[in-house]
Amino acid sequence: MHSTGFYIGAIITSAVLLQVNSLDSIIALYGETIEVPCNKGAPMPENLMFVKWKYNKAGGSGDLLTKSNGQEVTILAKDSYKDRVSISPNSSLLIADGTLADQNTFTCMVVVQGDVKEYPVNVTVQKRPLPPQINDKALELENGKLTTLGECVAQDAHPPASITWSKNGEPLVHDGKTILITSAVTQDPATHLSTTSSKLEYSAVKGDVGAQFVCTAKHVQGPDQESPPETFTIRYPTEKVTLQVVSKGPFKEGDNVTLKCKADGNPPPTSFNFHLKGQKVLVEDSDSYTLTDVTREVTGEYKCSVADDDSVEDAKNISVNFLDVSLSPSGSIVKNVGDRLEVAVQKNASGEVKVSWTKDKRPLDKPPKFDKLAYSDSGSYVCEFSVAGIKQSRSFQLVVQGPPEIKRLSKELGEDGQHKVLTCEAEGSPQPSVQWSVNGTDEQSSYQNWKLTHKITVVPTANLTVTCTVSNELGMVFKTIDVFSLFEEEKKQEEGEGDDQAKLIVGIVVGLLLAAAVVGVVYWIYMKKSKQGSWKTGEKESGTSEESKKLEETNHKANV
Repeated sequence: MHSTGFYIGAIITSAVLLQVNSLDSIIALYGETIEVPCNKGAPMPENLMFVKWKYNKAGGSGDLLTKSNGQEVTILAKDSYKDRVSISPNSSLLIADGTLADQNTFTCMVVVQGDVKEYPVNVTVQKRPLPPQINDKALELENGKLTTLGECVAQDAHPPASITWSKNGEPLVHDGKTILITSAVTQDPATHLSTTSSKLEYSAVKGDVGAQFVCTAKHVQGPDQESPPETFTIRYPTEKVTLQVVSKGPFKEGDNVTLKCKADGNPPPTSFNFHLKGQKVLVEDSDSYTLTDVTREVTGEYKCSVADDDSVEDAKNISVNFLDVSLSPSGSIVKNVGDRLEVAVQKNASGEVKVSWTKDKRPLDKPPKFDKLAYSDSGSYVCEFSVAGIKQSRSFQLVVQGPPEIKRLSKELGEDGQHKVLTCEAEGSPQPSVQWSVNGTDEQSSYQNWKLTHKITVVPTANLTVTCTVSNELGMVFKTIDVFSLFEEEKKQEEGEGDDQAKLIVGIVVGLLLAAAVVGVVYWIYMKKSKQGSWKTGEKESGTSEESKKLEETNHKANV
């Protein structure tokens, strides 16, 4: 300590040896430890005796601390720095809990044998502001009226922060008319930190509904800080109404149709006038009106307007579709086969009507037409009508009836040759019944598509003439057939079918010969008379035209 005091005294008395380097500057952060480097942090010289830190104060300088080479640190400060200063291993001055009062010039004195150097450092303390907030926000903004939207505050900064405003990300610029921005800076007397405030006065428009307003604090310590976005209720009068048809169309008679009137005002109006084809209905505390159980007379123009101004209105056309149809005949119809039946359709509708037909649930290509009824015309006919939103159907059940008619009566020998199968085929409606004039076995009967087929098996022991009688409630018909006994059948088979054919051929030849003979005799008589006539009257041999005609007729009958 004695040597150190000696050198200090020598330095004080020998000012010519002092070297002061140029002033350096650093920026420190408020509230954090301030580190002031000595000689920009360069290593200390090997012949270092001690380092001393001091600072500027009113009336001169104040000592902070010293550190001799290899010795402990000696705190020299007596003021607020007493408990806040220390020195780092590289001889930097450390000041805890930096404040704005620490903005000063601090000097590092390096003492070596025969030399003293000083390194002054200017310290500036900065602080980033707290996140900005919008205070005193307006409850609502009125369209076209200049209103204080709010005040943005950025607290506790150094140097003071600057504030900007934006709407939906676009900056708002003071124009002196619709946008007024007023800023102010105040300082805390204890901390000397600054608070920046910015008041925004704004003239809103309807387009500002839902707009987000943000204020941004800008500071040298960055980055920029934004306030939470704010939206405001925009009040503006109703300028336009829209009439909506809430119910989904197309509409038909009997439907309910709900109308809704929407206005662009804010707050929206609560009462409306509905103009219903010349009738005005006031609806309060609602924006809707329902037309119940509509008819075709409802079709027309409808309007709505705000209750206090009928000039602000909107209109919509409503169409109610209708369909009136009739079908003749209808219900259950019974007609006789061969009759004529006229089908007539009448329709009256709000638009073009689509018509389609089915018979027994199968589509028909065209409407049915019955000029001459057949049994196959019987069935269930449905006519379907449709127009926008409406479908109707009409139907009739047609029954075609008629007395029975035998189409075929036949016989055939059984496969074993011991019986004969008789078949009677008939047509009629209602379903006919069959009676045979003989008793038979293995009776089979079917009735399909108005055709009856009835079979019986007989074993004739003698030649028979069998009658098939077919009847229903509309009539009766019968037909007979010759049935040979099994003995006669066997005899015919023994004679062979060739003998029967030969007899048939002989009969035909004999007939032809007789016919030729007759023709020859007639021709001979004709020629004889012709010649006689020519001798007596002088006529041509061809005879008179009347005789020629008679001869031609005679030849024709002979050929037949």
